[in-house]
Amino acid sequence: MESRFKRALNSGKFVVTCEVGPPKGTNIEKMLHHIDLLKYRVDALNVTDHQSSVMRFPSLGGCLSVKERGGEPILQMTCRDRNRLALQADLMLAHTRGINNVLCLTGDAVVVGDHKEAKGVFDLDSVQLLRAVRQMEAGEDLAGNRLDGAVSFCAGAVVCPEAKPIEPQLIKFEKKVEAGAEFFQTQGIYDLDNFANFMQHARQFPVKILAGIILLTSAGMAKYMNANIPGIFVPQNLIDELASAGKGQALQKGIEIAGRMIAAIKKEKLCDGVHIMAIGREELVLDILRAAEI
Repeated sequence: MESRFKRALNSGKFVVTCEVGPPKGTNIEKMLHHIDLLKYRVDALNVTDHQSSVMRFPSLGGCLSVKERGGEPILQMTCRDRNRLALQADLMLAHTRGINNVLCLTGDAVVVGDHKEAKGVFDLDSVQLLRAVRQMEAGEDLAGNRLDGAVSFCAGAVVCPEAKPIEPQLIKFEKKVEAGAEFFQTQGIYDLDNFANFMQHARQFPVKILAGIILLTSAGMAKYMNANIPGIFVPQNLIDELASAGKGQALQKGIEIAGRMIAAIKKEKLCDGVHIMAIGREELVLDILRAAEI
């Protein structure tokens, strides 16, 4: 059955999704509050899967909460923590609970997280996981055994338009398209001219692209991302704009920048929509949408 998110992608409308970060613990009240706040304001809620290799409440559990509360979930699934048996089992469980959107990720290295002694699995990578989804849709598991009931997913992946050099990213992008990706979320973008160049390449393929918008909360955050997060580059003019904001006004300036970028992407029809990442401050997504006049 076609998911609500897939219908939105195919409708031609400007699609808006946002990220929901599960808690580190069993107190899910804040997550539920964010779900209720946003479930009717965005087209889908993407629940992160142990983001940055930090152990948290599971993405599948968060997606079940989104579904139970009337929202449209996108299951994040990384290959870092589970082998192909567990990944396939989780896909079957998600399907039977009406979760029909999945974002396939290889996953961050374990050493960047809070359980550095953990052993990364990486039995599959994101391309192989996409192929597994499509094989299971055809009614067969990765060992070639017939399934008593297939799955159905709108499957997506990630791409980093700011990567330097860009050529390896474009090769990975094409491999993911070939493996069955229907949509892509980008890593955070801040240079719209560079993004437009990437989109000239991406438009050759029958996939939908959602531009990643990460909320900048300070000039220090922007500098940190430039120094430590591959695939993200915040131009100096935006860092200066944040730094010149009055005392206590950097966050509001970050909201203004995010809204301005979304409005420009929509006006110029650069891509099919945006994916907003407020990183634990999901209540600010509404302010970003207001700033973008959406």
